[in-house]
Amino acid sequence: MIRIIVVEDDPRLLENLAKLLQRREDFEVAACYSNAEDALAANLWQAGDVLISDIDLPGMSGIELIAKVKEVQPEVLPLAYTIYEDRDTVFAALTAGAFGYLVKGSSPETLETSIRELVRGGAPMSPSIARRLLDRFLQDSPPQESVALSTREVGLLKLVAQGLIYKEIGEQLGISPHTVHTHIKNIYGKLHATDRAHALRRARMLGYLESQDEG
Repeated sequence: MIRIIVVEDDPRLLENLAKLLQRREDFEVAACYSNAEDALAANLWQAGDVLISDIDLPGMSGIELIAKVKEVQPEVLPLAYTIYEDRDTVFAALTAGAFGYLVKGSSPETLETSIRELVRGGAPMSPSIARRLLDRFLQDSPPQESVALSTREVGLLKLVAQGLIYKEIGEQLGISPHTVHTHIKNIYGKLHATDRAHALRRARMLGYLESQDEG
């Protein structure tokens, strides 16, 4: 019997995943949580063999959760389950301790097969993710989409995380609010973010704002 712990902030998806997995005779859903904090507080990791975790969770990210679970219960096998396919997120999840990486939208059969493969010692990944990893090692330069934030951009993002408006940021950095806006727009593009809160979550997830609050 493979015991599975699921962490997913979308209530509907969490329910569907639990129902799907519970229908299999060799699967047991040991626990379900909507955020990383509750999952860690429950401290039921000895009851699980596999952790299926979303990456973009509210509060603590799924990547941080995976890293902490690997510290307290190394035997648990984390499987990242997310919409993100960019190289930085993939490598951050694998570095944190994920043994598999599936993109949401994968078929139920793929998810079930991946869990069994994980337990057998494999490292299941969506084909698009495997291709990105292969490209990373075959090419001298990384994909354009994975351009890292510069030191200046990180500093600017930290000011955003403190709740400063464009005018205040401009005064601190000696640039105009319009220039601040341009930098922020570029940062959003690099992080594949749609707004301020999303950008800060992504930045924290990738380690740029480890000690920062969204404000």
